[in-house]
Amino acid sequence: MAEQFDLVAIGDVTSDAFIKIREAEVHCDKKNENCKISMRFGDKIPFESVTIVAGVGNSPNAAVSAAQLGLKSALVSNLGKDYHGEEAIAALTKNNVDTCWIKKHDDIPTNYHYVLWYQDDRTILIKHEQFPYSLPDIGSPKWIYLSSLGENSLPFHQEIAAYLAKHPEIKLAFQPGTFQIKLGKIELADIYKVTEIFFGNVEEARRILETREKDIKKLLVDMSGLGPKVVVITDATRGAYAYDGIKTYFMPPYPDPKPPLERTGAGDAFASTFVSALALGKTIPEALAWAPINSMSVVQYVGAQKGLLTREKLEQYLAQAPTDYQMREI
Repeated sequence: MAEQFDLVAIGDVTSDAFIKIREAEVHCDKKNENCKISMRFGDKIPFESVTIVAGVGNSPNAAVSAAQLGLKSALVSNLGKDYHGEEAIAALTKNNVDTCWIKKHDDIPTNYHYVLWYQDDRTILIKHEQFPYSLPDIGSPKWIYLSSLGENSLPFHQEIAAYLAKHPEIKLAFQPGTFQIKLGKIELADIYKVTEIFFGNVEEARRILETREKDIKKLLVDMSGLGPKVVVITDATRGAYAYDGIKTYFMPPYPDPKPPLERTGAGDAFASTFVSALALGKTIPEALAWAPINSMSVVQYVGAQKGLLTREKLEQYLAQAPTDYQMREI
């Protein structure tokens, strides 16, 4: 009999190498969008430092976030029988994430990503190894949190969708990663149909819907049309929106105590905190108030996990929130 968990995260695990760059330029269009980073070509470019963070990725970050908030969490993933794989297991175990469903492979290396860290933001060079994905007997957790997987994972998504169809008591949170967005809404139609709550930012929602729509409320409704019962779309430092099929909510960002150090994991912190709040019995408006606090904390540190808060600390921030930190219906 599988052990029962509050949240089982499914997705690739990686090590991130943060390379802090000093000499680069960022160019954006007239609307301050479609930004690109540029560096001198064919030259030697100084960097400031390298910081390695093990056991990360959208789904591992969610599992750690849930554990920090008091939930019983586990991760379904793959890694190599190598140094980086052992580091990942050690990091996740230290953060109270159950690793019993992480498969180790002799002939496939652990994912390793390079993060070009410039000023307070980053560009990530990613490579997902071609792991043979399969779903273990995870029982009936309250939530499955599905996020970033490799390009060869379409059959695995179909397996997950079939499992959820047989276990309607399990709720699915879907935060699509790079390759899941590329797979498209048609190929992943079965996943969207069984999704309880979808998470993405504005640009991701546009790519999924294949639209240039500017109206956030229409984006929310159109994403809902794919199947998710609740749609949450973040809009960078402008705030976040949630749509439950009837009401649309807006939440401003929680104010930063000091300028952000590095923004990796802000979206993961937001989404996983939102789901964790629901798993703890909170309402959508309450979850929407919790989520930006963990995002605020994460960007004060290097990497996606160091700044994740305990429930006690998060509730302290909430109690000390400024008067204008208020959810509103729109």
